[in-house]
Amino acid sequence: MPEKISKSDEEWRRILAPEQYEITQKRGTEPPFTGKYYRFKGKGVYKCVRCSNDLFTSETKYDSGTGWPSFWAPISDQSIETAIETNGGMTRNEVMCKRCNAHLGHVFDDGPPPTGLRYCVNSAALRFMGNKEEQGMATREAKSQTHRGTH
Repeated sequence: MPEKISKSDEEWRRILAPEQYEITQKRGTEPPFTGKYYRFKGKGVYKCVRCSNDLFTSETKYDSGTGWPSFWAPISDQSIETAIETNGGMTRNEVMCKRCNAHLGHVFDDGPPPTGLRYCVNSAALRFMGNKEEQGMATREAKSQTHRGTH
């Protein structure tokens, strides 16, 4: 894995779009069914929006019905790390980028085989890398959701 990345809060604020900053740095959550990638089906790799670390592949993405992109496994154990999060009376397993510590979402034990896990990830924490045609499809789909009033 590449070297760890560490930046100050102010550096992240300058680099990221407001929604990306709120989610990855302040551990926010985008509303369900609004993210750019929740219905996207392109083939490729989902990277960390902050550091471009490879996180998930389209091979492990599935429709969990929750309104967020869901994956049953990360690319490798060098991609992510988890930590117990206690917030608002709930205890969950937070998922973070192992390289830059960006908040990605949460992992639950109600996923499909072969892992039984559901990595529920915010679209704003991801950047998709596929062929140019598929990247264009993601942009068009996000614009379409915006025009339908769901984004």
